[in-house]
Amino acid sequence: MRRELRARRRAIQGKSRALAARQLARRVDAAGWLRPGLRIGLYLSMDEELDTSPLLQLAWQRGCRIALPRITSIRHHRMRFQDYNGIAARGPFGILAPHSGALRSARELDVVFLPLVGFDARGNRIGMGRGFYDRHFAHRLRLAHWRRPLLVGLAYQLQQVDSLPSQAHDVPLDAIVTESSTLRFLRSDT
Repeated sequence: MRRELRARRRAIQGKSRALAARQLARRVDAAGWLRPGLRIGLYLSMDEELDTSPLLQLAWQRGCRIALPRITSIRHHRMRFQDYNGIAARGPFGILAPHSGALRSARELDVVFLPLVGFDARGNRIGMGRGFYDRHFAHRLRLAHWRRPLLVGLAYQLQQVDSLPSQAHDVPLDAIVTESSTLRFLRSDT
């Protein structure tokens, strides 16, 4: 399934890709997740992912403080978010990460926008399969009343599938935004 979903998103090119990215940025802004002073986690998109550059520009314009994921251990599949000042270099797996800046714990972020390979209407997601995001936000599974940061998946609408399996270590999303929809999920505190 992961291979098929990656092929779907890879097929979106040129003007269609650029238009989807702008539409998604407008949806995120309309949801109120780009208020001045918010500390947001965002990723710099890779070739086949939905382009996050319009969202990044809008977040800068709105006065958000931005941090990007930085892999801190490949062996243990660990990452942290690092303050972003506009300069990034390719790190493990080709992921663009900041050169310098303070490392932030997950709990210091207000909203985190994360990439998806696929998702369903219940807020389940699949990523690239290495578990970096699930490990980083595992506190959300242990601490029922701790709701920070808000986790928002970003994807093309065509990445939605009918149903995805969910495992005990999977951290559910609070919302998913595509170029044509915004899905929000109510999570119980139990």
